Parts: sequence; C-alpha cells; structure tokens
Amino acid sequence: MAKDARDNWENPMQFVLACVSYAVGLGNVWRFPYLCQMHGGGGFLIPYLLMLLLEGVPLFYLELAIGQKMRLGSIGAWTAISPYLGGLGLASVVTSLYLCLYYNIINAWSFWYLFHSFQSVLPWAACPLNANRTGPLEECERATPTQYFFYRETLNISPSIEENGGIHTGQALCFLLAWVITYLFIVRGVKSTGKVVYFTATFPYVVLFIYLIRGFTLHGAINGIKYMFTPKMEELANPTTWINAATQIFFSLGLGFGSLIAFASYNQYHNNFERQAIIVSLINSGTSIFSSVVTFAIYGFKATVNYENCLERTRILLLNTFSLSEDSITIDNVFERIVELNTTYPEQFAELNGKLEDCNLESELSTAVEGTGLAFIVYSEAIKNMPLSQLWSVLYFIMLLLLGMGSMLGNITAIITPLRDFKVLSCISNEVFNGIVCFICLLLGLGFTTTSGNYWFTMFNDYGATFSLLFIVLIEVITVSYIYGIKRFEKDIEDMLGHRPNWYWKIMWAGVSPLLLIGLFLFYIINYIQGGTPTYQAWNKDLGKSEQMEYPVFGQAFIGLLLVSSVSCVPLTALYVFCQRRKHAQRHMQQHTVNTVAA
Repeated sequence: MAKDARDNWENPMQFVLACVSYAVGLGNVWRFPYLCQMHGGGGFLIPYLLMLLLEGVPLFYLELAIGQKMRLGSIGAWTAISPYLGGLGLASVVTSLYLCLYYNIINAWSFWYLFHSFQSVLPWAACPLNANRTGPLEECERATPTQYFFYRETLNISPSIEENGGIHTGQALCFLLAWVITYLFIVRGVKSTGKVVYFTATFPYVVLFIYLIRGFTLHGAINGIKYMFTPKMEELANPTTWINAATQIFFSLGLGFGSLIAFASYNQYHNNFERQAIIVSLINSGTSIFSSVVTFAIYGFKATVNYENCLERTRILLLNTFSLSEDSITIDNVFERIVELNTTYPEQFAELNGKLEDCNLESELSTAVEGTGLAFIVYSEAIKNMPLSQLWSVLYFIMLLLLGMGSMLGNITAIITPLRDFKVLSCISNEVFNGIVCFICLLLGLGFTTTSGNYWFTMFNDYGATFSLLFIVLIEVITVSYIYGIKRFEKDIEDMLGHRPNWYWKIMWAGVSPLLLIGLFLFYIINYIQGGTPTYQAWNKDLGKSEQMEYPVFGQAFIGLLLVSSVSCVPLTALYVFCQRRKHAQRHMQQHTVNTVAA
C-alpha cells in the first residue's frame, strides 16, 4: 500500500485515546493491586515509579517514534531499518496472535457474569440446592458460592488439563459475541477504531470514580486504604520487588506487541509523539494507582466483613460452650472474654482446641489474589454483600468489558496492520480482511471454552508472551541504539518534531534500559530453570479448592513451543534473508561471468 494512501487518525486526541484504551487494561485492575499487596503497600510505588522513568517512558517513546517515522506496521518498520530484522516484527505479530487467542475469553467471562447480573438474587450469592432439594450442593458447600459459580457454572472445569469434556455452549456463545464486537470495533480499520476509543478509553474512569465514591462509604473500607498506604520499607531490600515493578511497567504499557508501532504509523508525520508518550505513560500509571485505591477499599470491606463474621462465629461458639447469656459477649470484647474464660475454665476451654478460629484482620488484608481470582471471585464476593448488588455487578462487569475490549483493539491492530502492509493483502477491503482475521482467531480460540480450557488459558497467559516480549524489546532498543544508530535516530526525531531528544532519552536508550532488560531477561531464564517442572492450579471439586499439579509431558512440550515459536522468528528470518542475498549474489556473479565470456 502506498504511504500516501495510508489512513490517518482524524486528530491527535484519537491517537492518545487509542493508546490509553490499549495500555490501560485488565492488568491495571487485577495485577497492580496484587503487587502492592505483596510488596509493602505504598512502598511498592517507589520502585514502580522509578522503573517508569528508567524503562517505561523511554521504550514507549521509542516505539511511537519508529511507527510514526516508518509509517508501517511492525514487520515493515523493522524490515525498513534492516531486512535482517523483519523477524522482529514477525515475532511481535506471533506474540500478539497468542494474546488475541486467549484474551477474548476473559471478555467472554465478563459477558457471562454481566448477563447473570440481571437477576433478583445474584447466582453467586448463595449455593444452589442439591437434586433432593434438602441442602446445598456439596461442591459449593466445601468451597464458597463465588468459587463454585466461577469454576463450575462459568467454566464447568475439568479435574485436570488431561481431561476434556467438550465445549461449554454458554461460554462459546459469549466468546462468539466478544469476537463479533471486536470485529465491529475494527471493521473499517483506524476509521472505526478512532470512533470507538472515545468510549472505551473514558467510560471505565466513570465507573472507577463511581466505585471510588461507593467504596469509601463501605463498612471497613478505611482498613484497606490504610493497608495500601502504610509502606513496609523493608520490602525495598527484596530484589523480587524491583523485578516485579519493572515487569509490571513493561507489560502494562504494552511494549513489544507491535500495537504502539501500528497505532503510531497512522499519525501525521509531524505529530508530537514525545508529549503523547509522556502523557499516556503517566495516565497508565496513574490509573494503576487510582484503581488500587478502589480495589483496596473493596478489600477493606471484604476483609472487615470476613473478620466480623469470624468474630461472630467465635462469639456463638463461646456462648454455647459455656452456656452464657446472649449479651455477655459482643464482637468488641470477644478477645477479652477468651482470655477470661481460658483463665477461669481451663479444662473446658481446652476442649475448644481445633474449633476456635484465629480471627485476624491483618491476615485477611494480606491475603493476596491476582488475575481471574481477583476479578471474578474476590470482587464478586464483595459485590454480593453490597446493597443494590445487581447494580454494582452490572457496572463492574461493563467496566471489565470495556477495559478488555480496549486492549483487544490494540492486540488485533498489531496483527492486521503489518499484514496489510504487504501488497498482496493490501488490495483486500478492510471489512473482508479484518473479518477473516477475527474469524480465524475465533476458531483457534474455541479450545479455551472447553472444560479444560482454563488450564490452557493459564498456560498461554504464563508462557505465551513474557519471554518473547523481553527478547523483542531488548533487540528493539539495541537495534535502534547500536545498529540503526542513536545519531541517525536523533535526526529522524528532529525531522518529525523540529528538535532533537535531550540527554535523558539518549542515556536511557543507549545504556540504562538495555541493561534493565538484560537483567529481566536473565532473571526470567534463571527463574524458569530453577522452577523445575511447570505447574498449574487444578480445581478439586472433592476438596472445594485448587491444588497444584504438574503439567503432563504434552503440556510441557507445548510450553516449550510457546517460548520458542515467536523468538525463533528473529534468527530464522535473518537466516532466510542471508541465504536469499547469498543466492542472489551467486546468480549475479554467474551472470557477470557469462557476460564476460560472451564478450
């Protein structure tokens, strides 16, 4: 496709909103709060913000500059820099394909929960009755209603990855709906996406703000807020804290997928991407902190309810055991009465061993949950205890859908844009080509709607992108700094912006960011090797909880394939180009020899 005929964003605001919609995703809601909880609350903000300056913003800037300068998708852009680097763009496309395959299943789950929210009683608020209608189902009774609804009603999960009971019809229909909406969002390429992002990038903030107000009015919310903003500075001495901060910045901004290069390729040539890179990066990190405040308010409410329920169970146990009057023990004086009763009736109190629960608010607050467990179990647990729970459930899952769909726009664009840069595909209309890509992804992703699909989802989520993205971005920054050259890159930026990048950007690109990426890359490899056989969490319906299991041989082989498939694109493409050039040189030499002899 000729560069002059390339579509453009109607205005810079559309580009900024597209980047915000892509970068601000589910990870901001379910990963960042978990890391705060794990690594010292407010203390985690120190390494997080430092890594934003040393790694996040410079690499975000770099990808936008490459896309806007080359006005091509990831494959075309890196091929233009060096034909040997075309595999770098191809690796980004393969990684984005893996992400697209499983990311929309999260949107399918959100649709499932949203549709089930329009009931007089939320279906995860209580356990369903057994077949005899004499009591709750045993599996639900052993677990919790929210866990039962997620694992049995939503996933109908199998006991292990090796057992498969076929496609879950309800999930398959929700998955189809998610892909239909994704297609409608991108049907006319950037022209459609540019309109959609006005909604997908802004409405989640409306819901978050509403939840912030509601969260602060919940009983016990202040306990969660205090927990978040009480720093545990000793965590700063833990290397894992710094590594997780760097990794979170890296993935939260969506580096390495090719989405940012694709979005920037639709900019006007002299668009001020430098300012936009800073704005989007700050909005993304600000959103992570903002959503954490909301999440910790919900945490505080949930933890306080669980803590007080524990105290109430203990109160009733003491009343029944010692035959005390109803008002002799209250929730406020449970611990004092335990000490008194233990001193006064030591023998009778000893009989309570194993029955008396350890009620601890701090322990409830420190129980860290991430990913789907936070989004679909912990939040659902909190929502069911709120007044007007149906309203809050609808708002929450609409927000999740918009966050997920906004990220899907970037993921699918990272596949479509570089492919359409090929002349053979550029003649196909947007509607047809985008439809073909979405349909192929739909078919390939149907496996995630089977009873063992959640285990495959976990495998793709854990191994489909992390290793390859670290490798891709490391090669990107080394290429720009030392192959393409910082001086040449400076001139390109000056040509677009009218000024050269200052010393901060150059130091980050040439030294600090590559060193950080090498450190992360080595840490990932060492951690993977030391981790032994890969494991996953399998649902045990007899125990009503998840238990750790090792992946079978075919699972381990597939993990190896996920790790190698995208990364191998880089050396294989370079080898192919080298062979083609060598073959061409030999033909040229032979032709030259023939011509010389003929003369």
